[in-house]
Order: sequence, then C-alpha cells, then structure tokens
Amino acid sequence: MKKVLKRLLKFYLVYFKGRDAYARSLGVKVGKHCRIYITDFGSEPFLVEIGDYVAIASGTKITTHEGSALLMVDEKGRRYFYKKVIIGNHVFIGFDVIILPGVVIEDNVIVAAGSVVTKSIPSGVIVGGNPAKIIGSYESYQQSALKNFKTTQDWNNKKSFKENVLNLLDHETKPFLKKTTE
Repeated sequence: MKKVLKRLLKFYLVYFKGRDAYARSLGVKVGKHCRIYITDFGSEPFLVEIGDYVAIASGTKITTHEGSALLMVDEKGRRYFYKKVIIGNHVFIGFDVIILPGVVIEDNVIVAAGSVVTKSIPSGVIVGGNPAKIIGSYESYQQSALKNFKTTQDWNNKKSFKENVLNLLDHETKPFLKKTTE
C-alpha cells in the first residue's frame, strides 16, 4: 500500500506541480525557475542542491555516494562514503550526464550531453566528454546565442507549436568528421 501511495504522490507532483516540486518533496534543495526533467536523485536526494535558473535534461544521473565502499570490509565492518553535489545558478546539464559525489558546478556553466563529471566545474565554462573537460567559454556561447538564435519576438502565438518550430528551424547541418588516413 505504501508503494502505491508513493507512486500516486510522485504522479501528482510530477504532472501537476512539476519535477522541481517532486525533487523538493524528496529533500533536494531546488532554487527558482528551474526546468528539471529527471525524477531520480539517487538514494540520498537530501545531499543535492540546485541553484536558480537550472535546466537538467532527461537521463541525467546524480550520485552522492561511492557504492564500491560496500566492498571494503574489515573487523570494523563495511565502509560508507557520502558527499554532496552542488549545482550553482544559470546551469544547463544536457541529456544523459553523470555527476559523481562531491562535485560542485559553479554558476554559468553548460555541461554537454553524455558527459561524465568527475571533478568540480568553475564558473563560466562549457564542459564535455568522459571525463568532462573544459571545451569552451560560457560567455562566448552566450554572445553567439544572443546574436544568432531566434528570439521570443520571432514566435507567433497564432501558429501551432509545429508551425513555429518549422519557421524558426536552422537548416544548416554540422560539418562532417574528418577522415583519417592509415
């Protein structure tokens, strides 16, 4: 019965109040104006802190413990290892990112999809890869986006979502990878 009630509460919070409300119900500290597309915050959600204006894409995993510690057993018993994960303000975390225990992601950071974040990230950078490394500047990306991306004024509320997206679509494709010769 408890499981059913928990699932109903999760459903209600996620679909009627938002995933940020669900995260708060688990003990996650969540700031203002967040877009959270995950519902799994690991076994210690109370060790996760999320700032203001944060977007976390689906598939992202945040872990606050070292699971392999359970293998370390001696006469004192098994070992435990827990650390907080702290995410600052104005942070975007892409699809399927993994964030490990003890990581601090400072303000104005973009974490590329599929990254594995093993170390803390300073303010003002873009990171990507496994393990994540600095690959760019938040400020450079911001300047390019403000100059080149479409704006709210380009959106026509009289058109459907699909019509708006097709109207705003950038048709340029990414360059091809370069072939290497053997």
